[in-house]
Amino acid sequence: MILHIQRFAKRAAYTIGRLYIDGVYFCDTLEDTDRGLKQSMPLWEIEQKKVYGQTAIPTGIYDVLLSYSPKFASRPWATKYRGMLPLINGIPGFSRVFLHVGNTAADTEGCPLLGKNTVVGKVTQSTVTFQEFMDRHIMRALTRKDKIRIKITRTYG
Repeated sequence: MILHIQRFAKRAAYTIGRLYIDGVYFCDTLEDTDRGLKQSMPLWEIEQKKVYGQTAIPTGIYDVLLSYSPKFASRPWATKYRGMLPLINGIPGFSRVFLHVGNTAADTEGCPLLGKNTVVGKVTQSTVTFQEFMDRHIMRALTRKDKIRIKITRTYG
């Protein structure tokens, strides 16, 4: 399974994108500020440009796996999955980056939030969108033993 976040709206405090699953649009995403980081940059450059808790992950291609999140495990939307959430693995200069529920850039520290971009600077319907994402796509892919990868790109700059 190939997930693809295509960032298309860069703002001072957040970034809006679209999530595609195997080439088909699924939902919108909200991330922290895109500071132009790329997976191919040296780690020192990523660390120099990154603002902790306020920076979107570098563009690139990464593996996705389910991993336990102690931070989110007790949240009602995560208990159904026993705290196991999609982790974007191997991001240079970042750790523990999950796809998860949230509405504004204040709800993330680099993690992409899933939902519908119906309000400027926010995603709405995040819990419903996330659970549909997990049930219809992630859990099915895991049942089939599909490898899950995510590609992060931008259409501006």
